[in-house]
Amino acid sequence: MAAAIQSAVDAKLRQAALDAVGRSHEAAPSNPSLARLTELGTELWLDTGNLDEAKGLWHREFTALTTNNTLANQVVQTGVMDEVAREAIADIRADNPSISLDEMVMELGFVVNCRIALRLISAFGVRVSVELHPAVAHDVDRTVWYAERYYAICPERFIIKIPLTPAGYCSVAKVRRSGMPVNYTLGFSARQNLLAALVSDPSYCNVFLGRLNAVIADNDLGDGKNVGERASMTTQRALRAARADGRTGTHLIAASMRSAAQVVDLAGTDVYTVPPKAAAAFMADTPAVDTLTSRVDSQFAVSAADSPTWGSLGVLWELSDSFRSLCDDLASRGGHTLTPEDIVEADRSFGTRLFHQWSPEDYARIR
Repeated sequence: MAAAIQSAVDAKLRQAALDAVGRSHEAAPSNPSLARLTELGTELWLDTGNLDEAKGLWHREFTALTTNNTLANQVVQTGVMDEVAREAIADIRADNPSISLDEMVMELGFVVNCRIALRLISAFGVRVSVELHPAVAHDVDRTVWYAERYYAICPERFIIKIPLTPAGYCSVAKVRRSGMPVNYTLGFSARQNLLAALVSDPSYCNVFLGRLNAVIADNDLGDGKNVGERASMTTQRALRAARADGRTGTHLIAASMRSAAQVVDLAGTDVYTVPPKAAAAFMADTPAVDTLTSRVDSQFAVSAADSPTWGSLGVLWELSDSFRSLCDDLASRGGHTLTPEDIVEADRSFGTRLFHQWSPEDYARIR
């Protein structure tokens, strides 16, 4: 069950959601190669908030779209949300005349993200993944509150993207008890995602494979080839085994694809979120249907530079006995009962080093 509508702003969004969900749609054309990917077990999502961009690529094999704050900002920069933003500011102030600037930013982001997603729902009639603001990433109560608000707006179509942090593990476990569909976002390793699956049971988790490959190449740790692919397929196999054992229902999203070749190479992954550029390239040079086969059991070879840092990159796909013990311990306690401190302390206790302890110097260096 979705949480109750909490404000006049939310009520207006809920009405817009009902209007969007109620629209009828003509069947989109089919693409044989996309259809073959779905036969191999891969659900296809388009990774954009841009309505015109999506319309130019849409085929009936796509079953959802995913947005995030960066993609939403790209839509905002086109100007199509200007009137929405002006109206939202007035409505938010009417609801809360003393609202602070920081809270206004949060509320405006909430409204704009909803409106962008509802435009897509109105156009295509499918589910859309909407992302929480990163400012709530370390706050369980605020994460749960915003997740429930998003879901109350459109329980028929919204999938809620929650940031992958210790607080996120706890938040996801809490909201999943009510059946809320959750996309636990910005994951990079088999360890992050297996722990999420066993402790929090999100609907979906991610490996942002294109970003992994780019980071390795940009930092001269290797050519970057197949790093994300290997992390993705190791994660896929681990989740498939956990689902077979009845320990989770979590499915993997292969995210941050950069090329048509990756669309081919990762066939059989539970879900793709395909950016428009990769989708367009794949459909422009559509491979023969009989050449597309599942790659879930493939072992992607990775070449590494001669760097002392390389030894640590195995954590992207290695699942040690100590790490599995960590998962078992936290899962046995029940994710919804845990605090972020419980998770971090268990990570230290088992020596698995999943969570880096950021110092003020670290944050200054990143900034």
